[in-house]
Amino acid sequence: MECSFKTENLEINRVWVLGPVIIGAGPSGLAATACLKQKEVPFLIIERESCLASLWKLKTYDRLRLHLPKKFCELPYMPFPREFSPYPTKQQFISYLEAYAKRFSIEPLFGKEVQWARYDAIMGFWHVRTNEFEFVCRWLVVATGENAEPVLPEIAGLRDFRGKVIHTSEYKNGADFRGRKVLVVGCGNSGMEVGLDLCHSGAQVSLVVRDQLHILPKEVLGRSTFALSMWLLKWLPVRLVDRFLLLCSRIILGDTRQIGIKRPKIGPLELKSTTGKTPVLDVGAIAKIKSSDIEVVRGIKRFTTRGAEFEDGKADEFETVILATGYRSNVASWLMEGSFFNRKDGCTKNPFPNHWKGNNGIYSVGFSGCGLLGASIDAQRVAEDIASQWNSEMKHSSLEL
Repeated sequence: MECSFKTENLEINRVWVLGPVIIGAGPSGLAATACLKQKEVPFLIIERESCLASLWKLKTYDRLRLHLPKKFCELPYMPFPREFSPYPTKQQFISYLEAYAKRFSIEPLFGKEVQWARYDAIMGFWHVRTNEFEFVCRWLVVATGENAEPVLPEIAGLRDFRGKVIHTSEYKNGADFRGRKVLVVGCGNSGMEVGLDLCHSGAQVSLVVRDQLHILPKEVLGRSTFALSMWLLKWLPVRLVDRFLLLCSRIILGDTRQIGIKRPKIGPLELKSTTGKTPVLDVGAIAKIKSSDIEVVRGIKRFTTRGAEFEDGKADEFETVILATGYRSNVASWLMEGSFFNRKDGCTKNPFPNHWKGNNGIYSVGFSGCGLLGASIDAQRVAEDIASQWNSEMKHSSLEL
């Protein structure tokens, strides 16, 4: 049902949605939509950008691959094609998502950026306002994910730096940086991979390593480190599996302290479960650091007009700074709700596995901290829960008739 009303001299079309409104047409939103389709529950999916999977299509670098084997990254009801590589490339993953949307006839409303969403406790409905529409629904599924907006840190002197400053969301490949001195700020998976890509392109790369971190080999004895970890956790406690992973890492990668990278006292899996900090899976950067093709530098004290001064007293000049400082949720900027999502970071208050359902018909998909696998699990749980309510309400309506 659709009706129109005027507010602040603007005409807003109010649309009543029978089922849930799903916000976000990335992997999480697509998974939730497909699961609802399987349950024969009507829905509406909206997306602020002009395409699905906009983060993957518009804000990722060319050499990006899935860090985990494809069987841990597939969405519900549709495996990856057999011919795809074990760790699908960016383009393979995008084609998979497009095929997924086509298979389940998912057609998002694009260009619908949410201004606010709030719950009407008197009427028992959610109101979702965009520029042109106000959608009214019984259930709201937040599927915008943990990586909606680039994190742009405030670093002393950065505004005075006269060189080029970009976030990794703007970086595509190292072709334009050949021969240039580049400082990569951030040493997570993205920072390490961008540094490696720049190195292969002939740039002079320095990598800021401010904190302690775990770096693990991507594979152990030809098997995915992640898959091996998941298998071992079925039989052994986390701390014992951590010891095994650190031993393998020491044998394969060597002692990272010798290249300026200290490990946390807590093991990688325990650290992930307690703080959410993901270990880095090495794809070749460590070898480049050992050969001095990539230089590890300490935390930044301040930027200068031509370079940076570091916490250990050293200084250097750079032509480009690339901020590999990650992403964050943007939910807090538009969701007028304080019990399910944190106002500070835009993530769910309850940790995994109790993060996916709130009060008054609000749900989250893709906020588990468990990547694509977690999003798939969320989507199935959310669809089952909404479907049980939908079927109950439809049955009740039929009895009344």
